[in-house]
Amino acid sequence: MTVFLRPGVLPLLVVLSLLGACATVPTTGPVQDERPPDTPATPGKTGRHAVAGVSSQPSDPHSLGLPVQAVQPNAKTPLIDLTVAPDDLWQRIRHGFGMPDLHDPLVADRQSWYLNRPDMLRRIFARGSRYLYHIVEELEKRGLPTELALLPMVESAFNPRAVSSARAMGIWQFIPSTGKNYNLDQNWWVDERRDIIASTDAALTYLQKIYEMHGDWHLALASYNWGEGAVGRAIEKNRAKGLPTDYASLTMPAETRYYVPKLQAFKNIIAQPELFGFRLAPIPNQPYFETVMKPERIDVAVAARLAEIPVEEFVSLNPAYHRPVINGDQAGPLILPADKVDIFLANLERYEAEDKPLSNWQTYQMKRGDTLAKVAARLKMSEARLRQINGITPRVKTGVGYNLLVPRPGSQAAEMVSHMLPQPAPEKPAKAGNGKRTKAKSTKAAASASKPAALKSVKSQPKKKHQSGK
Repeated sequence: MTVFLRPGVLPLLVVLSLLGACATVPTTGPVQDERPPDTPATPGKTGRHAVAGVSSQPSDPHSLGLPVQAVQPNAKTPLIDLTVAPDDLWQRIRHGFGMPDLHDPLVADRQSWYLNRPDMLRRIFARGSRYLYHIVEELEKRGLPTELALLPMVESAFNPRAVSSARAMGIWQFIPSTGKNYNLDQNWWVDERRDIIASTDAALTYLQKIYEMHGDWHLALASYNWGEGAVGRAIEKNRAKGLPTDYASLTMPAETRYYVPKLQAFKNIIAQPELFGFRLAPIPNQPYFETVMKPERIDVAVAARLAEIPVEEFVSLNPAYHRPVINGDQAGPLILPADKVDIFLANLERYEAEDKPLSNWQTYQMKRGDTLAKVAARLKMSEARLRQINGITPRVKTGVGYNLLVPRPGSQAAEMVSHMLPQPAPEKPAKAGNGKRTKAKSTKAAASASKPAALKSVKSQPKKKHQSGK
C-alpha cells in the first residue's frame, strides 16, 4: 500500500515564521453571490481560463486599505508542538491537510455561496461532528490527507439518509453496483451504503485506489465523482491533442467541474474561518461513538430507549437499518454515543431480567381476501405506512402467502419510529454511464434488495459482550 506523506505530521517542534509578526487583517463579511449553485462564473469552459475583471498581479496592501505594520525586531515566534494532540478536532484536521490547493475562480464562487448561507454551513458541520473523528482516525491509519474527511460535505452534506436520483446513498453516496463491488451488503433488512463504519472503509479504499491510478488528488476526486473511466478518456483526448492533462484542463460535466472547487472552498473556510468572519464551533478531539454487539433482534425504538437517546440520534448513528426492527445477524454492531454504551448495557441487562420483549413486531402472512389496504385498516395505520415499513413499492406484487412485518396487537411501535425510517431509493435505475453515481455499462447491476421469502419469528435475546470501537 502506498503511504501518502503530508505536512504537519512529523513528531517535531515546528517553528512557524509569520510574515509580519504583528500584522493583522480585519475580518470581513461574506461576499454577496446571487448565482444559483453550480452556475459557471463565466460562459464556456472553466478552470484555467481567465475571468474578466480578475487580475493575476499581486495587489499592494496599502491600495486595498489593509493595515500594515512593520515587523518588530526580536519578535517572538509561536511554537506549535505537533507531538501533543490538539483539543479541537478541526485543528487536527488542519494539521493533516496534504493536498495541493486548487487555484480556480470557481473556488471563490463556491466560498461566497456557502458563506452567504451560514445557517446551512452550521447544520452541515453539526451533522458531521458525529462522524468526523472516526473518519479522521481511518485517514491517518492509511496515511491519507485529511481533506478527504470533508468530502461528505460535498457529497451529502453529512446526511446519512441522503438518496440521489441515481440511487446513491449515505454520506459517501455509493450507487448499488459500486457498493456491491466494495462488499457493502444491500438486502431487505439493511443497506451498508448508509453504514457509517462500513461505507467509510469502502470510500477510503476506493479513493486510495483511484489516487494510485492517477497519482493526482484532483484527478482522483474527479474520478470519484465522474468515474475513473470517464476521466481516463478525457485525459487521453487531451494527450492526443497535445493539451495539458491536469484537472483544470480537462473537458468534463459541470457537476465534476464544480466538485473539487467545492471541496477546496470547504477547506479554505475550515482552515481560516476567522478570515471569512465565520465562527466554527469546536469539535472535541475524541471518539463521538463506540460500538456494541447487538441482541439477536431488537426494535430501533427499544434500542434508543435503552441507550436513553432520541430515536433520531440512534437512526443518525445506525442509518443502515431501514426496518423498524434490527436482526442480529445483519451487518455490523450497533453504534451508540460513547457516553451511552454503559447505560445501554445496564438497561439491556435489566430489561432481559424482567423478561420484557425486545421487539414489538411480528410476521403476518396474507390470506385469501386480504389486501394491503384491508390489513393496514385492521392495524389502524395507513396503507402508505404499511408499504413503507415493508419496502413495498408499486412494482411489488402482493397476495396470498406474502409475509408482512406488522406491529404486535396493542403496540404503538409503528408510530414511534416508522416515520423516521430511511426512504427507499428511486426504482428507476440510473442512465448507463460509469463512476460512483452512475451505473457502469460493463458493470452488472447490483442484486435488488428483495424481501426474504419468510420473516423469522421473534426469539429469545441472548446477552452479548460489549465491543469498543471508534
